[in-house]
Amino acid sequence: MPAISPADTAWMLVATAMVLLMTPALGFFYGGMVRAKNALNTMMMSYVALGFVGVAWAIIGYSLAFSEGGGLVGNLHFAFLNNVGLEAKGSIPHILFASYQGTFAVITAALISGAIVERMRFGPYLTFIALWSIGVYAPIAHWVWGGGWLGKLGALDFAGGTVVHINAAAAALVGAIVLGPRKDYTRQAIIPQNVPFTLLGTGILWFGWFGFNGGSALAASTSAALAFANTMFAPMATLVVWSLLDLMRTRKTTAVGAATAIVVGLVAITPAAGFVSPISAIALGGIAAPASYFAIIWRARTRLDDSLDVVAAHGVGGTVGALLTGILAEKAWNGASDGALFGNPRQLGIQVAAVLATIVYSAVATFVIIKVIGFGFNLRASAKEEGIGLDVTQHGEEAYSRGEGAILVRADRS
Repeated sequence: MPAISPADTAWMLVATAMVLLMTPALGFFYGGMVRAKNALNTMMMSYVALGFVGVAWAIIGYSLAFSEGGGLVGNLHFAFLNNVGLEAKGSIPHILFASYQGTFAVITAALISGAIVERMRFGPYLTFIALWSIGVYAPIAHWVWGGGWLGKLGALDFAGGTVVHINAAAAALVGAIVLGPRKDYTRQAIIPQNVPFTLLGTGILWFGWFGFNGGSALAASTSAALAFANTMFAPMATLVVWSLLDLMRTRKTTAVGAATAIVVGLVAITPAAGFVSPISAIALGGIAAPASYFAIIWRARTRLDDSLDVVAAHGVGGTVGALLTGILAEKAWNGASDGALFGNPRQLGIQVAAVLATIVYSAVATFVIIKVIGFGFNLRASAKEEGIGLDVTQHGEEAYSRGEGAILVRADRS
């Protein structure tokens, strides 16, 4: 029976707390980029995932993702955290492993909200993220990390390029299409209400990402050190290239653009963090920048109201990272597999299969979940609710008082 390592346990305790902090950080990142009347609602879309997705994970999500089962989904052996105790899982306590993985489920569901902010009613949203974490996130996590078919095929995803980012982006795209654009999308400028919030959220996200990627080694090991270093260098390269693109295109470097660049770099390195050299990580981060940069520009010219560009940042960035993992992976650094650049072109084909399978399943399953919820609830806020703002209409609160005080909210007695 494997022994529990105090050093590994200490690192994973810290990493779990760091990844948990990323969800509130995401709330600040997203909340700064919407209008003031929707700031609290947008931040709450991240914060409530800590509860609704976290409890769903403990009840059934963890079991579906990480218990033994078929190639597609686990069984109910760990349902309600049964058989999950202080015994070793690798070199850390099983309950710590389950908790760490739960933080991934929480932030993945919260990522989707960036595409549907300022228009989705809050009650249906809560139902959606809980069901989505069970029906979409858990099976794909099982495919890659829980003994499922993609893991057996040899797909490389160190910390969630497919499981987290591409998965969330596919769901976000479906959500944005089904809900439709905001009522004043393309009719008036929609200005970020608090860019410093976005910068603050970015900084905390980067800090937490060291636990996200470094912790995915599941030990205080050389693999964790490599992932840690790559998590530092890749976004630096993305930020440099993105800033140069901004300067060449507009002669200005925006703060929102810089924040987005850092997140894109973090997204792109996630699947590769423990598989590539630091120099390859810098190259990967640099390549990811133009892909997501021009995807954002193209999206802005369409009728797709992916409000905070989840698809361009997480979908495109995650896809670039997953595919480049299949090219840049180096056995000399990871001890597991080489990529196409180092004599193993088959790995790139496996990565393509993992990306496509994730997109197809996430998109189809998300569409089904949204449509089922739509039979029982109005998904979309009314035009009047959008006009007033979702802070007041969904929460009875305002982020900022105006004039003498906040709007007085009375119960609707009709």
